[in-house]
This record gives sequence, structure tokens and C-alpha cells, in this order.
Amino acid sequence: MAVYTDVAADELAEFLKHYDIGELLSYKGIAEGVENSNFLLHTTAGSFILTLYEKRVAKNDLPFFLGLMTHLASNGISCPQPVKNKSGEALSTLAGRPAAIINFLEGVWPRKPNATHCAGVGEALAKMHLAGKGFAMSRANALSVSGWRPLFEQAASRADEVQPGLRGFIETELDYLEGGVWPKNLPHGVIHADLFPDNVFFLGDQVSGIIDFTFACNDLLAYDVAICLNAWCFESDCSFNVTKARALLAAYGRERELSEAEQKALPVLARGAALRFLLTRLVDFLNVPAGALVRPKDPLEYARKLRFQQGVSSMRDYGIAASGLVA
Repeated sequence: MAVYTDVAADELAEFLKHYDIGELLSYKGIAEGVENSNFLLHTTAGSFILTLYEKRVAKNDLPFFLGLMTHLASNGISCPQPVKNKSGEALSTLAGRPAAIINFLEGVWPRKPNATHCAGVGEALAKMHLAGKGFAMSRANALSVSGWRPLFEQAASRADEVQPGLRGFIETELDYLEGGVWPKNLPHGVIHADLFPDNVFFLGDQVSGIIDFTFACNDLLAYDVAICLNAWCFESDCSFNVTKARALLAAYGRERELSEAEQKALPVLARGAALRFLLTRLVDFLNVPAGALVRPKDPLEYARKLRFQQGVSSMRDYGIAASGLVA
């Protein structure tokens, strides 16, 4: 979440007249993340989140994201629900941007995830994968293997400004992942594709909701697991925490068992997941708009995580016996 496009109070108040959510009391920008402009709204009817969709989010994809949240909620997943305007539409326009209002979920995201949090997200992710079955719409993952080379080309000329040798490091990894090692015949379905700690809310030790579906798409389910391994199971110094990984994978497996083929593929999927976020962070780091209320995330965090994943040979390195997922 971030703010690239500001909204004047009178403009927002006029916009809200098209909704049955009361009158505007206050609002503020949310300065986390890097993709869209987000605001916390307080009205006479309660609290809501307003999102103005920016950057990589294509307007034609928005019905998928909004419809997915409705589908998941109807299948037992706690996630934000789009608020329809008086014309029955979930998608509107504000400040020249596609805009949507969603309900506010209670909870806080864990700044320092522990093993209990990791178990919670593993369970929630598996339940989301199962709940996604039957969703009628589909969306290709534009940030899978075929999309990484174009991202690299956007940042290649300046990559070594961030860290000497970074350009060559990325190019070597791209050559490897594009060379036929990426798995194809694995279970496929709706994935979140961005389930970082700031996208999972907790009340105490229990997951209270999953948010931000703007990267959701159809892809390998195990790739989503790999993204979570990278996002949840490293410490602040980028050392890998096996206890957290074991908790996440075991909890996931109790809800949806990873096949032998998925387990075998997980290390290369984790390499790809690390490269994907290294590349998008690198592009964002080098192209922050002047005056934007945004904190670009460190791309080198994912360079360090990628180096770890390059050394992983099997599930044992994630704290799981080769025979299967056990607590």
C-alpha cells in the first residue's frame, strides 16, 4: 500500500455520495507497500479502505480481483469485501484512477512473525487454495518466468548502482530458470502471489483475514507456498529460520497435502519467487516517483534470500522429512 495519487477532501466527499456508507469524517493515506494508492476512511457508518489502482494493475484485471474476494468469502475465507455503489458497481473512478472501496478488517499484521504466525499463514494459504476451486474467472500470472526478463531489462543498466555485480548475478539466475528447470505439470489454481506479513491480519495468534489481492492469478499452487517461505521464514538479517519453515509447511500440509512432485519442485520455485521480488523491488527502487508517499523496499533483501535458496537441495533444508510433511 502507498500513496501515488492524492485525493482532495471535497473530491472524496463528492465521490462518497454515490455510496451508502455515510458521510466522510476523516481519511488518511496508508504509506506501506509499493503498488496502489490506499486510504483509510472513517465515515458515519464505520471504517473502510479506498484503493486507487496504479502502476502494474490493469483495469481489465480488476473484476477478477474483486470477484475473487467475493468468491473466497462465500467459501469461508476471511477477506475484504467490495462495497458496491448505488448503481450496483464495485468499481468506480476517482482522481482519474480506477477506484474501489472495501470493508475494513479487524486485526494487525505481525511485524516480527514467529512460528505460530507461520503456522497460521500456512493453514490460511491452504484453505484459500481449496476455496479458490470453482472460481469461474481466470487471470494469467504476468509476473511468472516469461515476465522476468522484461523486468530485468528495465533495471539492468543501473543494477550495479545498487550493488556491484548485481546485474551479472541476476542474469545468471535468469538464464538458469529460463533453461527448462521451471516445473509445469503441478497442481494449478488461484494463488494470492503476494502473501507477505503485511497482507495477513491476526487477532492474537489467530489469522483474522487475508488482504490485498492485486497480484492474485492462476498459477502453480506450490509457487504460492514458495513465496510464503521467502516472505515469512527469514530473520531480519536474512538468515533462514527452519523452525518457522517447518511450522508453515506442516500447517499447510494438514489442510492440503503437497504432492511428492510439488515437494521436489519447491526449491526451484523458491528461487523463482526470490528472483521475482528481487526484480520488482529493483525496478521500484530505481523508479520512485518524486513526491510519492511511499517507502521503496530493499531489493538486496531478496538477493540474499535468493543466494540461500540457490543452496537448497531438498525439503530437508526446510526442516521437513523427505517422506512428507509432518509436524
